[in-house]
Amino acid sequence: MRLKLIGLLVLSTLVMVACSGDSPEESMYEHMEESVQLESDFVDQQQPLSELEQEEQEIYNEISELDMDEFEEIEALAQEAIESIDTRRDLTETERESIEASKEEFDQIEQYIEDLDEDLQPLAEDMLDRMEERYQAFLDLHEAYQTSLDLDEELYELLLDEDLEEDQLSDQVDEVNQQYEEVIEANDVFNQATDDFNQSKREFYEQSDLNVTYE
Repeated sequence: MRLKLIGLLVLSTLVMVACSGDSPEESMYEHMEESVQLESDFVDQQQPLSELEQEEQEIYNEISELDMDEFEEIEALAQEAIESIDTRRDLTETERESIEASKEEFDQIEQYIEDLDEDLQPLAEDMLDRMEERYQAFLDLHEAYQTSLDLDEELYELLLDEDLEEDQLSDQVDEVNQQYEEVIEANDVFNQATDDFNQSKREFYEQSDLNVTYE
């Protein structure tokens, strides 16, 4: 088994230091920055997820050093790992809810695009496209991670079988590691999509009349 990590999302956060009236840009700004705040729950899950992943790695390493005549200890450790996996499922559900709420809030900017100056409309449309790509990348990552959790759990359930054969265990470990690679690949796509979105967002702010500063 190898440690599985979900990359930390950091969206560009800005402060509007001056405004005058209710322009479409200002209305969009409010929705866009509220969208960032709604992802705080996503960010908050990263440390506990990482800690649980590390703990499970240590559990697996400990199990690997035990002999079958120490099955009671193996059984206790496997049960502990399964409980940890259930906790990770809960944390990733919170992640999903946070990302979906953020996406729903961000999509509110679409209603203002036709009221923008013509030179800003393509930039705003690009932001929407980039956010959609990022959201789809997250869904792919989430699905890959859920599959990884399922395979992890299957592995520990196998370890609860006192008559487990070595070939069966080896095959399951191979599946776990293969899925790990898929998680890493999906994670890279999500991080790139986030970078692309942030660049698009920065370009929109720089070309607009908003007086914003990056924190």
